Amino acid sequence: MSHSMLDKIPSNPVFNREAKLFLLVLTVITVLVVFANTVVPSDSAFHIPTYTVSLLGKYLTFALLAVAVDLIWGYMGILSLGHGAFFALGGYAMGMYLMRQIGERGVYGDPLLPDFMVFLNWQELPWFWYGFDMFWFAAIMIVLVPGVVAYIFGWLTFRSRVTGVYLSIITQALTYALMLAFYRNEMGFGGNNGLTDFKDILGFDLQADSTRIVLFTLSAVALALGFIACRYIVSSKLGRVAMAVRDAEARTRFVGFKVENVKLWIFTFSAALAGIAGALYVPQVGIINPNEFSPLNSIVWCGNWRGGGELCQNLFYRRFTRSVAVRTWRFVCCNDHFPAKRCCGSNELAL
Repeated sequence: MSHSMLDKIPSNPVFNREAKLFLLVLTVITVLVVFANTVVPSDSAFHIPTYTVSLLGKYLTFALLAVAVDLIWGYMGILSLGHGAFFALGGYAMGMYLMRQIGERGVYGDPLLPDFMVFLNWQELPWFWYGFDMFWFAAIMIVLVPGVVAYIFGWLTFRSRVTGVYLSIITQALTYALMLAFYRNEMGFGGNNGLTDFKDILGFDLQADSTRIVLFTLSAVALALGFIACRYIVSSKLGRVAMAVRDAEARTRFVGFKVENVKLWIFTFSAALAGIAGALYVPQVGIINPNEFSPLNSIVWCGNWRGGGELCQNLFYRRFTRSVAVRTWRFVCCNDHFPAKRCCGSNELAL
């Protein structure tokens, strides 16, 4: 698309009232959880145990994944059933780094090969495992691998003008194919058992309370930064074009915009964001296996609801099933005048 055409499109403010409220609530919750775990005595009713902190950290990574799904579905109109795969790819990249940190502390005491490779009689480390003993390399792969997979996939499908349910089916097929591939021991990713028995990260014990607090805080920071990035995108001129593509793709293309490029850029960014969420998820749960590639995981995030505020409706529905709260929440979220409908960070309500 030409810069002259973009210059004619007005942009929206990045930080509207709902966005500021979400960031404020997220900050307050993060500070309160850290304070209740580290300062409040363990025998107090207000003390939050470390297990709960890890559980909340896991929920924050899911919230970051929900923001990524909201960007591509709610604002781009692309129903992707493959974001579970990008989430798992980022998780495997982090898991490979954590496995390389075990070294001689493994069951078989091999300084180079992970335990599952020794058990399967691997003689040498596969080439794609090299470099994962360095955190900076793993951090790059966490973003690069999901991004490259999404870029190649998007380039092929968007240029072929595959849309609608057909695109959703193809993304689901991609997820299922990756799941079957990672189940194979020959792939070198631990087979159906996956990667587990992690010891430390950057030299810090993963089981230590302080490490759990840091991971929780990093998850909150990642959610805030991811939310701000998505708000910046949807509030920019590019975001206005993306919403035009969602509402009238053919008309937007005939006006002169390169619809394929808009889809490809946002799809790739959303996949990288999902990969970051997966990387933060793995050290907090202690395992990553091919079950994370299951197409059901991607379907759960999309559920039976349309994009926007109804994603958080799905999260609340799972906990308050058959309660009065469900009916109230359904009424509020389905109301077009509800602020969540006008905010990229509608998923913050899931917190």
